[in-house]
Parts: sequence; structure tokens; C-alpha cells
Amino acid sequence: MPQSEKIPLQRPRKKEIENIRGLFSLLRLHPWAIPAIIGLGALSSLAEGFGISLFIPFLNGMEQPAFHPDTGIWLADTLAGLFNHVAPAHRLMVIAWFIFGAILLKALLSFSTTALFAWLDMHAAHRLRSCLFNRILRVEYGFIEASPSGKLYNTLATETWRTRDALETLVDLIISLCMIVVYTALLLLISWKLTVLVIIFMSMISGLVRVLNRYVKNLSSKLTHTNALFYKRMVQALEGMKVVRAFGREPYEQNRFNKASEGISRLVMKLTLAASLVNPVYEILAGGLLVYVLFTALRTPAGLTALLVFIFILYRLQPKIKELDEQCIKLSSLSASVADVMSLLDRAAIHPSSPSSGNVPVQDLKKGIHLHHVSFYYPNSKRPALRDVSISIEQARATALVGPSGGGKSTLIKLVLRLYDPTEGEILVDDRPLRQLDLALWRKQIAMVSQDVYLFDATVRENIAYGRLDADPDEIVEAARQADAHGFISQLPDGYDTQIGERGVRLSGGQQQRIAMARAFLRKPQILILDEPTSVLDTISESLIQDAIQSLRQECTVLIVAHRLSTIQQADHIVVLEQGRVCEQGDLRQLLAAGGLFAKLYELQFPKNTA
Repeated sequence: MPQSEKIPLQRPRKKEIENIRGLFSLLRLHPWAIPAIIGLGALSSLAEGFGISLFIPFLNGMEQPAFHPDTGIWLADTLAGLFNHVAPAHRLMVIAWFIFGAILLKALLSFSTTALFAWLDMHAAHRLRSCLFNRILRVEYGFIEASPSGKLYNTLATETWRTRDALETLVDLIISLCMIVVYTALLLLISWKLTVLVIIFMSMISGLVRVLNRYVKNLSSKLTHTNALFYKRMVQALEGMKVVRAFGREPYEQNRFNKASEGISRLVMKLTLAASLVNPVYEILAGGLLVYVLFTALRTPAGLTALLVFIFILYRLQPKIKELDEQCIKLSSLSASVADVMSLLDRAAIHPSSPSSGNVPVQDLKKGIHLHHVSFYYPNSKRPALRDVSISIEQARATALVGPSGGGKSTLIKLVLRLYDPTEGEILVDDRPLRQLDLALWRKQIAMVSQDVYLFDATVRENIAYGRLDADPDEIVEAARQADAHGFISQLPDGYDTQIGERGVRLSGGQQQRIAMARAFLRKPQILILDEPTSVLDTISESLIQDAIQSLRQECTVLIVAHRLSTIQQADHIVVLEQGRVCEQGDLRQLLAAGGLFAKLYELQFPKNTA
């Protein structure tokens, strides 16, 4: 197994407790809910305990109609005393009605507990998913770039639901504890000696279950890691399907997928078998305990009725302890999922919406954007992506960024978008530091078309309208015309209402690019960023797009990243980047006359033009 895919070591128990405590952070908006649920659970337990205890005077009354509280057992004598004032002829009926009332009250309280938790669960689970997605949307961009997409998918799609299960299990565990406390108190009131024996036996049983608990917890950590690996395999294969088929790697990918899936299946089976051991262990040990208590009770001078009730309470207590241990095991099995979700929330909090927004309103661009001695290092990188870059992107002009791959062109775009802030230097917008501007308003002034087009699994209309959600149908059509997309859109089965599939899979690369162009044009931006925008277009479409860009240039500032130098023939200013530095800048004629790197790149693409 590669180093990067090693299964993590099991977390210390202290860390696990911290993870479980993190579940309560989901309830901050409803701080009253957990105390209310616990209170209802405790009242329900008390109602059931009271109802069971009433069987002592009821059974004594059946055996001795004129019974008196002199059994020597405090609980039995106290309950018998409650009904001494009732006429013997009606005493059993009254006690029976009290028992029924206790059962009814217990049922109502149990339903109230379940209903309240269902309401809480709905809100808490939604809040968890919403909060996590909100953090991912707004977290520092470098965090997204550094996080494997498969792991993010797994956390959002799977681990959030398992965390919701953990919250439910935690509440059930607390309610089970309440019931165990009530039952144990009743047992102590009937016979403290027998209760001590019961506690010793139950502790032994729980000790055996804790051994299973540690095993399950370790399996759970492995399952969480294996799930993330499975999602990674699946996402890579689906998103890279074209490469998979082009290289004939279907058997290879099937094998990798099968191994990941089989790994999950094996771990799930082990978890299921480990959990299934709980029932046999309890049935054997608890059965022996009941037999022992029964023989002990028969040798005691206390009232037989009270001891029978003791055994009945013990019989009711045993499954509650079993449930408690099962809930502990389940909570342990889900602790890795809770840790995964909380870790992502914590890491997203450590990397907040950075860069942080300024508070200066964004005005229409008047002068342009100026990079003043800008240098930038990516996180954990010792090599600068940009070094002492000083350039001007003038308003209402087209500025092109060219140069070899790895020169820093895409990094510069990220700085203009303010996905990152410069490590050194400053970016000025109309002589005002970009850091001071309202970030949301700044990005509203920008539209971008990249070579790697992303289209949503929606209609053509919805994809174009994503550029400006309040656009009317005529504006959408006009933007499509500008992008030379209206013609082919009109020929689609449902025109603008045609579903284009995930990432626009039902369209050609050129059609996808033109829809992306239309989306950008619809935005009517102050700044239009084009990252290799015409790389997949034919010559006619490229010419039409360039004409549209020329017309837009009168209204907005255009920043073009290009490897195909035909794209930047009409650029007003060209900046040549190499290894993060500006090695040349000027217009087309100046750079060709200089005979530098740009001239060499130009000659490679247009040898006849430079002959």
C-alpha cells in the first residue's frame, strides 16, 4: 500500500471523547433541546419504574387482601402504605388503574422524547451539512486545492450522515443511562445486597463488551479511510473516463475499483460480526445472572412478591444495559466519522475565508489594475510562483499574458481574482489596495472563461444565466449571439431548454466553450478574464469570438492568458512571463522587433510570418 494510503493509527481515547463532545456544538442554536430530551427520558423512566413498583402491593393484595406494610423491605412497605386507606374491595382496582396510568404516562413521555429528538435531528443534521458546505464554499482557496476531491465528497455525502447517526446514538445513550439509574435505584430499594451482586456481574459483562468496543473502534477508523479511498477511486475513474478509454485502462480501473469495494465489504462484515457478538454474550451471561439471583432470592427471608418484582426489574434492566453497551460500540464505530467531519470543520475554520474581505465599496474601474513588485509563494512551497512582478492592466484595454507553462500566468490570474493575496508587494485597483475592497463586490465585477470549462447538469439557458441570475430571456439570447452560440443552440432538440448533461457532456468542446463565453458576456463585467478561451474553437468561431471581445473591450478591461498566440494578435499590451518573472512586455510589434522569448514563441507558431 502506498505511503499516502496507509490506514491511520487509532486515535487516543481522549481525542475520541473530544470528538463526541463536538457533537454538542451542532446543538448551539437549540441549547434547551438536549436538557429537555434528557428530562423527558428521565420522567419516562420514573413513570415506568413507578408502574413496575406498583406490582408489589398489587401482587401482595392478590395474595393477602388485608395486607399490611411489614415485609421489611422499605419500598414494598412504603407502596403498600399508599393504599391502606383504600377499601380492600376496591384496592386492587385502584392499584391497577395507577399501573395503567403509569404505563400511559410512560408511553406519552416516550413519544414526546422521540418527537422532540426527530425535530432536533432534522434541524441539527441540516445545520451540519449546510455549515460544512458553507465552510467549503468560503474556505481559503489553497485549502480546496490541497484537499483530495474524493475525501471532500466522502465527508459531505457519507460522513455527515454517519455523524447524524452518532448524534442520535448519543441521545439514546443518555436516555438509556437515565433508565438504568432509575432501575438500579429501585433494585437498591428492594435489596441492596442483591443489587451489589448484580452490579458486579454487569460490570464483568460490560468489561467483555469493552474489549469488542476497542476492536470495533479500530475497524471504524479503517472503514472511514477505506471509504475515502473508494470515493477517490470512483471520482477519478468517472471524471477521467475519456483518458481511461483512450488508453484502454478499463480492466485496470475495474480492478482498482473492485479492490476498494471489497475492502469496504470486508470491513463492514467484520463490524457486523463484532456487533453481533453482543447478543450471545449478553444472553448467556445475563441468563446465568438471573438464575443466580433467583436461587439467592428464594433463600432470603424477604417477601417473595418483592423479590419477584426485583427479578422482573432486573429482567427489564438487562436489555437496557445491553442497549447501552451497543450504543457505546456504535458511538465508537461512528467516532471516526465524527472526527472526520469535525476535522474538516476545524481545518476550514483555521483556513477561514481568506483572503479576508475589505470594506471599501467597488466603483467602476477608471484607471486599471497595477501589480507593484508582487511576489507569491504557494503554501508549503519554497519556490516563488511569481517574483517581483510589476505590470499594469489598463482599463478598457486588452492585456495578454503569454509564456512557457509554469511561468506564473495562472497564478497571476488567481491574485487578480483575489483567491490568494501576494506574499510580497501590492495589487492596486485605481490606486487603492485590492485588499481594502469589498471582496464579494470585487468579484461581481469579474467574469472568467477558462480552458477547462465547467458546465452544470442543467439546461443551456440555466448555464448561461448562471452569469447573471436576474437576466431576462432576451439578454440570454443576445449573450449567446455574441458568443456565436445562438446558431447551434437553436438546432438542439429543445433549444435553450435542452439538458446538456453533467459538465456539458452532450456538447462538443467548442460548443461548451461558446456557452461559457455567453455566460461571461451576460455578466457584462468590468473585467473579463480569458484563460486560453479559443483553444478548442474552429477558425471561424475563433474569429467571431475575437470580434466580440474587441467590441466588449470598449466597455470592459480584458485580461487574456494564451498559449495560442493567434488569440492575442489584437492585444494592446503583452506581458511575457518566464519562471515567475516578467521577462518582456510591450505590444506585438515591439516584442517581435526585440527578438526575445516572445519572438521565438511566435516564430514557432507562425514560421511563415517571421521568415
